[in-house]
Amino acid sequence: MVTEKTTEKINVAILGATGYTGEEAIRILLNHPHVEMARLFSLEFIGARVWEAFPRFSKRLNLVIEKFEEGSSLEGCDAVIACLPHKVSMAIVAPILQQGIKVIDLSADFRFASPDTYAGVYGVEHQYPHLLEQVVYGLPELNREKLKGCSLVAVPGCYPTGAILGAAPLVTKRLVRPYGIVIDAKSGVSGAGRAPSSRCHFPECNESVSAYGIGKHRHQPEIEEQLSRLYGEEVKVTFAPHLVPMNRGILSTIYLDPDGDVSLDKVRAVYEEMYRDEPFVTVLPEGQYPVTSDVTLTNSCHIGITKTPEGKIVVTSAIDNLRKGASGQAVQCLNVVFGFDETEGLIQA
Repeated sequence: MVTEKTTEKINVAILGATGYTGEEAIRILLNHPHVEMARLFSLEFIGARVWEAFPRFSKRLNLVIEKFEEGSSLEGCDAVIACLPHKVSMAIVAPILQQGIKVIDLSADFRFASPDTYAGVYGVEHQYPHLLEQVVYGLPELNREKLKGCSLVAVPGCYPTGAILGAAPLVTKRLVRPYGIVIDAKSGVSGAGRAPSSRCHFPECNESVSAYGIGKHRHQPEIEEQLSRLYGEEVKVTFAPHLVPMNRGILSTIYLDPDGDVSLDKVRAVYEEMYRDEPFVTVLPEGQYPVTSDVTLTNSCHIGITKTPEGKIVVTSAIDNLRKGASGQAVQCLNVVFGFDETEGLIQA
C-alpha cells in the first residue's frame, strides 16, 4: 500500500534495544527516511554507545544506551517501539501512553482481546485491562484501516504471523472447516531470544531438529483468536512448533479440510485476490513452495498452495522471524500509523 510522499520526520525511542528484535529495529530504522532514533533503552550496556554493543553500527549511530526508570520522560518522542519481554512490557507501556506517545509493542501483553485469555495463557493477571479496548492487532494486511492513527499496536507473534497470513484467505471466505486445522511450524533459533538457554546452546540445537510445546504453546491461542475473528465463529487448530538449526526464518505448513467441493483453482484465486496489492505478501506460482532463505532479511511472506489427491488443502508460508515476524512488521505498522508509505525502510536490494 503506497501513500502520498511526505517529508515529515518523527522521533522514535526503542525499549529493549540490545535484544535481537531491538537490534533489528535499529538496523531497519537507520534506513528509514522519516525516522530519527532519539533514545535507546536497555538493561544491558547501560552508558555505552550503541556501536559498542553492536559494532556494525559504528559511524552510523552514536546514541548512548540508557536505563529506563519508572516515570522517565520521553518528551520529544513521537513513538516507542517496545521490544520487551512478555509480562514486563505492560507496566512500562501504560505510562508511556499517558505521555501521548504512540507505542508499537512487540510483547504479547496486548495481543488478546480479553484479560482472562491473557491470564490463562501467560499465568499473570493483566495490570491494564482497560487498554485492551484501544489496541489494534498489528497485522497490516488484515487491520490496515484500524492501524491508521492508533495509539497502541500489538505486533503479532512470529509464529502467528506466518500461520495467520497462510490461512487467512481460506478462513475469511469460510472455504475450510473451522476445526482439524494443523499448523506444523519450524523456526530458527533467534526466535527464542538472545538470553542464553540450554535448549538453544549450540551443541544442543546444532545438527538437530526438535518439536516442543505441541498443543500448549502460547502462540496457539493467539492464532485461534485471530482466525476465529476472521471466520466468524470458533476456530480450533493443532499447533506443532519445531526448533531448527538456523539463525532466522519460519516455515509454516498448514493442513486444512475444505468445506465442500473447493477446487485448487478457486483456492488460488482467493489468495491472489486477497494479496494482489500487498507489498510484502507473494503468492508463489503453482508448483512452487516457499524457502526461508528467500525471505531472509526481508519483510516478505511467501506463500505456496497445493491440494493433495485426498482433497486436503496444504498451504506453506515462509517469513523471517525477526523481520516480518517482529521488528520489520513493527516498522510496517509504524508506517501505517503515521501515514508514511508502508514500505519505507523495509525495501532493500
